[in-house]
Amino acid sequence: MSEIIVRTGKILKVFKTLSLIPDNLDKIKAREFWEETNQGSGIIVAVLDSGIQKDHPSLKNNIIGGYNFTEEDSGNPDVFDDYLGHGTHVAGIIAAENNGKSAVGVAPKAQLLIVKIIDSYGSGSFESLINGIKYAADWIGPTGEKVNIINMSLGGKQTNDELHRAIKYARSKGIVLVAAAGNEGDGNEDTIEISYPGFYKEVIQVGSISKNQTPSKFSNTNVNIDFVGPGENILSTHLNSDYVELTGTSMASPFVAGAAALIIKIVNRSEPHLIPAYVYEYLVLHALPLENYSMNQVGNGFIQLK
Repeated sequence: MSEIIVRTGKILKVFKTLSLIPDNLDKIKAREFWEETNQGSGIIVAVLDSGIQKDHPSLKNNIIGGYNFTEEDSGNPDVFDDYLGHGTHVAGIIAAENNGKSAVGVAPKAQLLIVKIIDSYGSGSFESLINGIKYAADWIGPTGEKVNIINMSLGGKQTNDELHRAIKYARSKGIVLVAAAGNEGDGNEDTIEISYPGFYKEVIQVGSISKNQTPSKFSNTNVNIDFVGPGENILSTHLNSDYVELTGTSMASPFVAGAAALIIKIVNRSEPHLIPAYVYEYLVLHALPLENYSMNQVGNGFIQLK
């Protein structure tokens, strides 16, 4: 079965400890939204990635569970440790704890369901991705919790009917699906680069922009880009309880997943199957248009929460 991959990017800086609010949280106006959303408390985000450092001081209190679909650790489903760092970084962007001691996530009181489908080499199979999506869609927590959002900072170049069915299944259960657009871009808005599952219309596909709000050269361009988020030199949690900066659409996607965790707190949840549409509508209404760039590059614009 075809391969899915993640690209971790080059680590430019390593921080052992720090105490700050990443400036990207203010650029998307997350902190302005915290009070009315209780920082995403009670929302469950499934992170389909390379696992997590379970005892990271900024993450350990927000992990509600996990499952390993890779062959690492002899395929033990209960061992979802991260040996790559990518999953730990993505998880921190979504929900690193606001403990006054480290970089903070977009929704610091949301909880994380860790679904390991990527190995220590940054590779995985569509089979693992499909199984991971179904697992997250059907998961029930210790007190009846269910997954609200699935983040997929990964992709493959080929479509897959079974994968698309799994995506539709999760969407039918009211889950917001978010995925990275991919890092195969050449800087030309007319070149079409496609990565799945991000390209599926049921998924919010997220591209990357720079700190100057210009499209990142590496960010894929295509007709189904929905939004762009911060994706260059993003500070978040990493292995060995460190904090590092990474670059890629893999970093932009969890900003939208974290934003969705906050938005879900204020939308009408009486009809769960409509929640993804309500979240998408909110994102469209509040996105900052980047009028100098095409929709192939930036979709509806740069995500904003207020």
